[in-house]
Amino acid sequence: MTYLFARCVLWSLAHGPESLAGMYTKLLDLALPRLRRVAMRNLEFAYPEKTPVERKAIVDDVFRSIARLLYAFARFPKINRKNISEWIRYEGLEYFVEAKKRGHGVLFATAHLGNWELSAFAHGLMTEPMNVVVRPLDNPSIDRLVEDRRQLSGNRLIEKRDAARAILRALNANEAVGILIDQNTSLAEGAFVEFFGTPACANTAFAKIAHRTGATVIPGFALWLENDRRYVLRFYPPLEMTGDAAADTQRLHAVLESVIREYPGQWLWIHRRWKTRPPGDESLY
Repeated sequence: MTYLFARCVLWSLAHGPESLAGMYTKLLDLALPRLRRVAMRNLEFAYPEKTPVERKAIVDDVFRSIARLLYAFARFPKINRKNISEWIRYEGLEYFVEAKKRGHGVLFATAHLGNWELSAFAHGLMTEPMNVVVRPLDNPSIDRLVEDRRQLSGNRLIEKRDAARAILRALNANEAVGILIDQNTSLAEGAFVEFFGTPACANTAFAKIAHRTGATVIPGFALWLENDRRYVLRFYPPLEMTGDAAADTQRLHAVLESVIREYPGQWLWIHRRWKTRPPGDESLY
């Protein structure tokens, strides 16, 4: 039933008006009120200077951002090299071009910010296919549905649970790999970094792999520009990895935080990002 519902949603978004996406996200907001509660809680300690009304406005923007993502995702089968520029354009592509010349591969440090689905899809069409690290969805049928769309532009998927070897192979072949770095992780897999003034447990594997392989690390995000009515796939200057995994992870998150602060309504605040706490600290949720 869940799979059939997902198919119906995608079909309606692929053939209906964009306003349908907003209706679906409003239903999501009403059906799962905990998502808004988590977002408001996150914003309390991330933006203590803001009023509840200002925080609510950011959460409203988050659901609008999700609606834009869903609409674009449903339209993937109709997006091609001829019309991709109607959806997105580049900024900072020269960083990627220079990185490819180095020959050690590229690690895109990205996040649940803007349209992370469109960013990889568009790069595959506009420049060359890349590898994307993904976590399989719990529903196998929906997972296959999503995977099929993610690969329409030639991109290759790497399952997160067995990612290390595949990532190393891709980098050794001078390919690009996109990894989401903004999710909560366990103490066994990560280190605490300052993120919006509150310690957040972040996975250090990205920094370790980057230093080990010599791959160029490029922060990149597909950000919605209201004036353009389309996205910009913006690549930021490469970050050198020092070999200090905790310090390098902190620097990555400092860049991420600066971009989120510029586009606060486009980050997925509904995720319990600060779930893992330092020993002895009380839960923030």
